[in-house]
Amino acid sequence: MLDEPIIVGETLRDFEFPQREAAFFYGLFLRGHSADELRRDIEVPSHVLVKWHREAERDPNLRDNFDRVLEYRRHVLAIFDALINFERRPVPIQ
Repeated sequence: MLDEPIIVGETLRDFEFPQREAAFFYGLFLRGHSADELRRDIEVPSHVLVKWHREAERDPNLRDNFDRVLEYRRHVLAIFDALINFERRPVPIQ
């Protein structure tokens, strides 16, 4: 039980740096993984959202946690998409 505050603290800090997770997925993209498959891995699937909604109805205290995870995943996806779009932009010829 002594480890719980450390684990919770580390987990909360992870939510502060979505660019790290986006960089991880971008690295997979650079190694040949499909951008569409990686987007599906980043997104929260609709069946999970339905489950979270049901859980939040049973325990309203969970809603904030679910919202935070969902916002984090959306942020990771936005960063990932920005990296992909940067990679695909044409290089001007001088």
